[in-house]
Amino acid sequence: MPMPDASLLGGSHGARWTRHRRVFLPVWLALVLLAWTLLWAWSLSPHARYLDHGGWTGPLADLCRTLPGGGWWLPTALAALAWLLMCIAMMLPTTLPLFDVFERVTAGRADRGLLLGLLGAGYLAVWGGFGLLAHGAHEALLAGVARLPWLADRAAWIGVATLAGAGAFQFSALKYRCLEQCRTPLSFVMAHWRGGSPRWQAWALGAHHGLFCIGCCWALMLLMFVVGMGHLGWMLVLAAVMAAEKNLPGGRRLSAPLGWALLAAAVLLAMRA
Repeated sequence: MPMPDASLLGGSHGARWTRHRRVFLPVWLALVLLAWTLLWAWSLSPHARYLDHGGWTGPLADLCRTLPGGGWWLPTALAALAWLLMCIAMMLPTTLPLFDVFERVTAGRADRGLLLGLLGAGYLAVWGGFGLLAHGAHEALLAGVARLPWLADRAAWIGVATLAGAGAFQFSALKYRCLEQCRTPLSFVMAHWRGGSPRWQAWALGAHHGLFCIGCCWALMLLMFVVGMGHLGWMLVLAAVMAAEKNLPGGRRLSAPLGWALLAAAVLLAMRA
């Protein structure tokens, strides 16, 4: 396993910690707060319904039809923006230990700011790809519900299946394997950072970590399609749960109780359905 240079983790420690505390942490926190603020402002605006896929009708659909090619690119762009903001708001807080370690490892480099940006870009690119797949599947499902009366009559069972699937996944081996990678950021960075081609490696490190993050959290993120992407309260709850699972000392022990809670919620929803 490659080890960082001593000059990166030692020497002038006080000065580096001061810069870390005064620059990196405020910038990281400001980015997360900006994403939450924009989502909150969007949810209070007259266009709040467009945070949900249920809002891709009416005036927005009319506007799309009046623009060249707007029938596909405008709703796609708005959906991508909503998903990007949601990923920054919900997932970036879960990766603070990763960014913290990487910032310290690259503290001796003049391009550390660029490398941190590339790390985040790689991470968000992977989540963006997952978002495209999830949104595509959701649109196909909505189209099926609209065209098939028997499926429309049983639409509530889609929510039951999503809750039950998310609950069952909490007990899977894949969940725990990916969660372990997310909970050991120092080992992860040391295993994937070698310093050669630093820009590419920073992006690839972020993308690689994003894959493990998706492997750990994809089922929980799909719950947003059940409760609604514009529901900031549920977004906060899920973000807090995922951050606790990844970052708290006893976070791994939260997976099983959360799984039972989701399975119980699925049973209750099934009884109502």
